[in-house]
Amino acid sequence: MAPVIIPAAAKQSATIIFLHGLGDTGHGWASELAAMKPKHAKLICPTASSAPVTINAGCRMPSWFDIRSLDKDDGNEDEEGIKKASLAIQKMIQDEVSAGIPASRIILGGFSQGGALSLYTGLMGTHLLGGIVALSGYLPIRKTITWPTVQKPPLLQCHGDADSVVLYDVGLSTSKLIQEKANLSDYSFKTYPNMGHSSCEEEMDEVLKFFHKNLPEN
Repeated sequence: MAPVIIPAAAKQSATIIFLHGLGDTGHGWASELAAMKPKHAKLICPTASSAPVTINAGCRMPSWFDIRSLDKDDGNEDEEGIKKASLAIQKMIQDEVSAGIPASRIILGGFSQGGALSLYTGLMGTHLLGGIVALSGYLPIRKTITWPTVQKPPLLQCHGDADSVVLYDVGLSTSKLIQEKANLSDYSFKTYPNMGHSSCEEEMDEVLKFFHKNLPEN
């Protein structure tokens, strides 16, 4: 499925790429994000290919990579799939750079599985991005991260403390690891009381502020 692309409303000088969660499509986030992005930013919401997902009894659905377990520390992650998906997102970023948008003017974000892929790609990719937004996500294959060489973009991580899919403790452990290892100068972890595996107005207000802070009008 082709990505949802919302062109800039003014001369484009920035790009936002946002990755959906498991079973969703690019359309799931496009309208809300289009209404809040800076006018000079293009929005790209790609859709993952459909593939069997282990935790969903092998049912096929849009998935960036296979999820074999909800235990993020059991070592049974789809490392090959995660790295393959990350390369595809890096290609998307490179296409924007080749079209004249500096990497420092590109924000990569996502929700849930898309948030996980955004975190991994933003830290381990070849470009220093303008920012990463990870909503209800986590850092996958964390034992493979080469911390001394990770990129250090501004990073906003948000999580609801009532999340029953990607548990709040998983988001919190990701936050602690990033703070201990990544040495980022601009990092925020926001907690939303009583929020499950979803988003809320307060969270999206933070995302809006992050977009406009890190992609100011030229």
